[in-house]
Amino acid sequence: MPGIYKIIEVVGTSPVSFAEAVKSAVAEASDTVRHMEWFEVVNERGRIVDGRVEEFQVTVKIGFKIER
Repeated sequence: MPGIYKIIEVVGTSPVSFAEAVKSAVAEASDTVRHMEWFEVVNERGRIVDGRVEEFQVTVKIGFKIER
């Protein structure tokens, strides 16, 4: 479908998994961004506390169609 798209970059976090961090990022962005159509995971990382994985973090690019 022809159109013009914009890309934003957000960071999602989760105590459960990288997949849940992606879902969190997309869900949060959907509160204010319309017409989202795709995402790309740019980076995965995590936070360690006392020798254990405390949090999963992902940087996600989200593409959405510009309204005319």
